Amino acid sequence: MSSCTWVDLFLLRHGIAKERINGLDHCDRPLTTRGRQRTKAVLAHLAAHGLRAERLIASPYRRALETAMLAHDAGVAPPPELSPHLAPGGSPLDVLQGVSESCLLVGHEPDLSGLAATLLGIPPQTLRLRKAGLLHLRAPFALAWQPGTAQLEALLRPGLMVPKG
Repeated sequence: MSSCTWVDLFLLRHGIAKERINGLDHCDRPLTTRGRQRTKAVLAHLAAHGLRAERLIASPYRRALETAMLAHDAGVAPPPELSPHLAPGGSPLDVLQGVSESCLLVGHEPDLSGLAATLLGIPPQTLRLRKAGLLHLRAPFALAWQPGTAQLEALLRPGLMVPKG
C-alpha cells in the first residue's frame, strides 16, 4: 500500500424537514415535499459528477434516514446502516471507528460540522453545513480519522449545486 493512499469522508446534512412542534425536536419528523425534491436534485447532481461512497451510515432519525435512502436511490452509496452516534447530540467521531473506505455520513447540525472541525483541527463552529449540503473531507489512510489529520476538499451548499426552487 502506498503512503499516499487517502480515504474520503462525505458529510451530508438531512434535507428540509417538517417544523418542530412547540419548538421541540422529534425523531419522527419527515422531509417536506420541498425538502425531498431539493435533496433529490442535489443527490442527482452529485451522482452526475461522480460522487460514490462505499459505505453509507445514517442517523436513525426519520429525516436523516429518508435523506440516506434518497442517496442510495441516486446511486451514490449502498443501502444505509444506522448509527445512534449520528443522532442529534451523539458522538459522530465514534461512528468512524473501523471505517477504512469512502463513507457517506447522513446526520444533523451542529454535529456534522463539529465532526468536520475536529477532523480538520479547527475551532468548533467554524463551518456551517446547510440542509442537503455536503462536506467532503480526505485523510491519509494510515491516520484516518484522527483529529487534525483531514483536509477539506469541498463544502457545498445546495444552491451551488441546484437552482433554488
